[in-house]
Amino acid sequence: MKSVNTNSLMNFEINTKLKLAFLWTAVTFMYIYGDYFELYIPQKVEGLITGNNLLDSPIKLFFASFLLAIPALMIVVSILLKPIINKWLNIIIGLFFTGIMLLIALSSFNPWRYFYTFYAIIESILTIVIVWNAFKWPKQQ
Repeated sequence: MKSVNTNSLMNFEINTKLKLAFLWTAVTFMYIYGDYFELYIPQKVEGLITGNNLLDSPIKLFFASFLLAIPALMIVVSILLKPIINKWLNIIIGLFFTGIMLLIALSSFNPWRYFYTFYAIIESILTIVIVWNAFKWPKQQ
């Protein structure tokens, strides 16, 4: 006679589109948190006020805005697009952002930016998980 394990918790399969949307949501939050905590670096706010910062021109500001709009838009795209386009878009954009975040992690390694390295590593892990989930997208039966 087979015994029934009454202590096991029920689990259910989560749709790949939902997984991807939730992962992109987490990535977006990590970007927001990293940029928020960056404001606590000494002289950062003064640089924002005087214009002496990395985004010191309209073109640079637009490019940064465009770049950071992509993960937020991927939340919606992951739900709305057809699976095959969705899969490849998540793989390509996920790899792109993994590369960017790994570069940021390596270039941000100093005491006042350790938090940025920390966030960049988390973001890299999340985007690798995005790529993996997209790559392993279940086939229709």
